[in-house]
Amino acid sequence: MASGSYRNGGPKLSAKLDRQHSAVYSTPKASAKSRPPATPAAASSLRRSGSGNPASTPASNKGDAGVPGRVRVAVRLRPRNAEELVADADFADCVELLPELKRLKLRKNNWDSETYEFDEVLTEFASQKRVYEVVAKPVVESVLEGYNGTVMAYGQTGTGKTFTLGRLGEEDNAARGIMVRAMEDILADTSPDTDSISVSYLQLYMETIQDLLVPGNDNIAIVEDPKTGDVSLPGATIVEIRDQRNFVELLRRGEAHRFAANTKLNTESSRSHAILMVHVKRSIKGRHDAEPSLPRENGNASPLLSSLRPPIVRKSKLVVVDLAGSERIDKSGSEGHSLEEAKSINLSLSALGKCINSLAENSPHVPFRDSKLTRLLRDSFGGTARTSLVVTIGPSPRHRGETASTVMFGQRAMKVENMVKLKEEFDYKSLCRRLDIEIDKLIAANERQLKDFEDEVERIRADAQSRIAEAEINYMNSLENERSKYQTDYLESIKKLEEKWRMNHQSSNNDKTRVAHEQCLEKTCNIEGSTASNSEEITRVGQLLLNEKLLRESTEEVNDLKSQVLHWKNLEASASAEIIKLRKMLDNEANQKQKLEEEIRILKGQLLQLSVEADKTRRSLESGGSGKSLTGLDSIMSQARHSQLRDSGNGPKASIAKLFEQVGLQKILSLLESEDADVRIHAVKVVANLAAEEANQEKIVEAGGLTSLLMLLRISEDETIRRVAAGAIANLAMNETNQELIMAQSGISLLSMTAADAEDPQTLRMVAGAVANLCGNDRLQTRLRGEGGIKALLGMVRCGHPDVLAQVARGIANFAKCESRASTQGNKVGKSLLIEDGALPWIVKSANSEAAPIRRHVELALCHLAQHEVNANDMISEGALWELVRISQDCSREDIRTLAHRTLTSSPTFQSELRRLCIEC
Repeated sequence: MASGSYRNGGPKLSAKLDRQHSAVYSTPKASAKSRPPATPAAASSLRRSGSGNPASTPASNKGDAGVPGRVRVAVRLRPRNAEELVADADFADCVELLPELKRLKLRKNNWDSETYEFDEVLTEFASQKRVYEVVAKPVVESVLEGYNGTVMAYGQTGTGKTFTLGRLGEEDNAARGIMVRAMEDILADTSPDTDSISVSYLQLYMETIQDLLVPGNDNIAIVEDPKTGDVSLPGATIVEIRDQRNFVELLRRGEAHRFAANTKLNTESSRSHAILMVHVKRSIKGRHDAEPSLPRENGNASPLLSSLRPPIVRKSKLVVVDLAGSERIDKSGSEGHSLEEAKSINLSLSALGKCINSLAENSPHVPFRDSKLTRLLRDSFGGTARTSLVVTIGPSPRHRGETASTVMFGQRAMKVENMVKLKEEFDYKSLCRRLDIEIDKLIAANERQLKDFEDEVERIRADAQSRIAEAEINYMNSLENERSKYQTDYLESIKKLEEKWRMNHQSSNNDKTRVAHEQCLEKTCNIEGSTASNSEEITRVGQLLLNEKLLRESTEEVNDLKSQVLHWKNLEASASAEIIKLRKMLDNEANQKQKLEEEIRILKGQLLQLSVEADKTRRSLESGGSGKSLTGLDSIMSQARHSQLRDSGNGPKASIAKLFEQVGLQKILSLLESEDADVRIHAVKVVANLAAEEANQEKIVEAGGLTSLLMLLRISEDETIRRVAAGAIANLAMNETNQELIMAQSGISLLSMTAADAEDPQTLRMVAGAVANLCGNDRLQTRLRGEGGIKALLGMVRCGHPDVLAQVARGIANFAKCESRASTQGNKVGKSLLIEDGALPWIVKSANSEAAPIRRHVELALCHLAQHEVNANDMISEGALWELVRISQDCSREDIRTLAHRTLTSSPTFQSELRRLCIEC
């Protein structure tokens, strides 16, 4: 392992580099020394490739030769540092910049100079945003279009290469480097549902490739494809990126493992080449919508063929290279192991220079294999990537030789041309997975429909049998009732006939008696015989009448029974017809099931055939065959793409900005008062995302969004709502006008109550961030402390989570800085409010925290508190004096060290205490 120390940050530049410089990006012009060939076609191609618009560069997925594109070079001047301001005070800068002409003058002496022309000339006042837009943004846009891209920084040690590329910008958002800004643009232009982004972070140290994300992986081999010559690192760790915070954490972790050492030229000099590889995989849609669909055998298009078109995938790679600085041993003072490191760095940079010289001179042999650095950058110089190079120089005349060497390196690099290619391929694996899922869904749906149909048939059959049984029972009951009724009526009729017969018989007897008295005695025998004859006749007539009545009643009963039997037969016939109909339906469903199974079998066969054709096509492409073998496959793919897009509806979810435009802010804010908890959660998340953009904050506040968010903090008991609402308030609190509105609506009291009730670290982090933003307002100091803001911050220390503690430390540092400024201006007298609220013990305790963000903010707070003599005695009694001494000697930030040293030397109380302690020792 190297003797150099690990580094936790990049090189420090003057505050001038952080100034925002408003400038419109224009297309860089090639210098006279590095112009492309004079032919019109070549000139047109170079102008087209150098325009920074990747969409205008034609490319194909069928192995075309690509489009020429020259390496674009920008030069950036570092401002004088503190040492140069003293040592070179009587000497003029060795360089003169003419940014409007894109030229640089390098002075040989007071009367002679040389002029060089670059694609862009960046002065010492150029902002990080300006550097990114000029150097890296065209490359990032090309990567998003599917091209490979490289951004590289070259220059003498201490000229700001790591500041330009790898600055994280945690303290100052404007100081973010190219790596952070490039990932922000990539994440903003990709969708996590269809695209994937992954990174590898490596360092080349002493001709050994080491993994900065997994330090134990310290000997990674380079593998070259024998057919294409592409270089890959299969042993490197690849991490999937989902959000910007995750990426910044990876960069911080990688920078902590990178080798650095203290030299005469740079207090924190990089001793290795850092290489960040960003792999972007994007799914391209809507390219084959107009192609004809695939017909089926029966003439109708099958909805199941909608997914046979595989998605087109574009794979690209962005490589950001932070080269170690070139140095002269006599100037850097390297010795021992540092000397060996310097030799290795200079050898690799020399090998890179030789390759660029060979490419610039169109040499038949380019020595890429002389160094691992040149092997890794084979695609960046003379390859297929779009490359931008920023060369960094210093103004000091003492280093004129190194500056001239750096300028000449950039001039030679401008003569190198790359053949930019676009790489597209079909994602067959995704297609197979999607078709398997669709087939499983269709089988499951068919089984569910068949089961439902069988259940329905069984229900209808059971219902029919139940109705038939019920009809039979009703028929038997009706028949029995009719039989009983007719029997009763028959018995009653018999009784009536018998009664009439007795009455007639009695009447006949009375007549006979009267006739017998009237007639003479001699006719007595005749009368008796006649009476007997009449009686028999009456009996016979009565019997006939009775028989006739019975026959009539029986006939009526038989007719009724026949009509009922006919009715039930009709019912039975209708039931039989319904059963026959149901059986026909069963047969139809069985036939449909058979057809579906046949269709699934056909689809499986077509899928198998598609896979075979895809393999043949892939082999044909790999062997350099013509595009004719793609004809059948393209037909199937086009139909599937058309159907897939038709079935996919509206595609991926609209972005938050799109939702904001379509729905409207008022409607989104109204959902914060919804009775449905899920609706409130989704609404507050949308508002929080909108509040993260500075352009939306004023609209949210004007529409009453701030009041609604504070109301959610007051009344909601849902932890998710409180956490997201606090985060949204924290975003709004970054604006000074919003800070006063938050205080006016008792926002600090609500945040304090939320901090006291919450246990979730993420909720506490959001609340602490909001309070920390409010602490940075000079006009709100007294009111914020009066409403419990400081005590709320100190109360959140109980959580112990590093992120929460970092926000607490930031809030205390902001409060201390505002207090210090107010005391200096005469607006505040007396002891610090932080000390009165008991914050000093925690500040002293956290000054040696292992977490860099906590330690940095606490060190800054101690320095601001110590600037005023009224706080000195309290700080001495709490042990803060020794922490100030340590900060003035060991702090990693030069500005904080300087502030601590100035405070110690200017305070009579501190000086007296230090002298007393020295005497006692």
